[in-house]
Amino acid sequence: MSGESPSEFQTRVAEVREAVGRVIVGQRPVIDEVLVCLFAGGHVLLEGAPGLGKTLLVRTLAEAMTLDFSRIQFTPDLMPSDIVGTNMVVEDEGRKRFELQKGPIFGQLVLADEINRATPKTQSALLEAMAERSVTIAGVRHELEAPFFVLATENPIEMEGTYPLPEAQLDRFLFKVLVPSPDEDTLVGILHRTTGTARAEVRPIIDGPTILRMRETIREVRCAEAIARYVARFVRASDPAHADAAPSAKTLLRYGAGVRGAQSVILAAKVAAKMAGRDHVGMEDVRRVIPPALRHRLIPSFEAEADGVSTDAILERLLAEVPESSAGVRAIEGAHAP
Repeated sequence: MSGESPSEFQTRVAEVREAVGRVIVGQRPVIDEVLVCLFAGGHVLLEGAPGLGKTLLVRTLAEAMTLDFSRIQFTPDLMPSDIVGTNMVVEDEGRKRFELQKGPIFGQLVLADEINRATPKTQSALLEAMAERSVTIAGVRHELEAPFFVLATENPIEMEGTYPLPEAQLDRFLFKVLVPSPDEDTLVGILHRTTGTARAEVRPIIDGPTILRMRETIREVRCAEAIARYVARFVRASDPAHADAAPSAKTLLRYGAGVRGAQSVILAAKVAAKMAGRDHVGMEDVRRVIPPALRHRLIPSFEAEADGVSTDAILERLLAEVPESSAGVRAIEGAHAP
């Protein structure tokens, strides 16, 4: 296998995690899920109540990486040109010409703060850039510098004046990461760190070319046929209209995950395996990434919404209902065991 070995990859991830941990108290699962998206080449949607450190997490990641950081504060009056930029008329030695004024989307690590506060038209400008890795201004296509990584945040509790992302646009995010409220010990640590005089400094750990090299090695991680078939079986079972739909899907879902959801699970599982120091995907990797990879791709039924059943609860039921074909998976994993 070319590129970095699993142990080298694991070491680099641990260094980034440690650097972020100097500023962010707790939230280890959130940090790891964001890093999975970064090295998988996808984008992440962070959802959590105000004051949980979503913006601070993104800023700290930017400090740990030598990437161009930009922030877009989404508001209802934000226009697409405020994101992508525009051609401005400038006068040069008596002559007028157009000059491109680049918008904040031309950063490499882009924080889209409170994305659900902007209108659908403005949201689409960002999501097009996420999908194409380029923007078109006045008919001219401009490539965005790689690596290009978008972290969008949304507040789930303020619905007035917000524009929820349509399902087709949510599908563009590799992960939807839920930022939980801190427990007592974590909250005490936050209070000590944020109300004292000490200020943690974060030094750069990795740069853009290193991230791109690390991404290349992800594609080389092996995924057994039995595991790929489990993911395909799981996605099909989440579709209530499919003949192989799981019992929970038939009663609790209107729509299930699709092809992009299956691709996201496999790619994220490969990163999770590499972060764990392995060069092959295990079933534990798949089960770990299914919730963040699929929670925003499922549409609950009216009955589920009325009963307050979350998509995470539905995924837990599906994980219990969809067979793993564990004998075949264990045989493959045993062959790779040291």
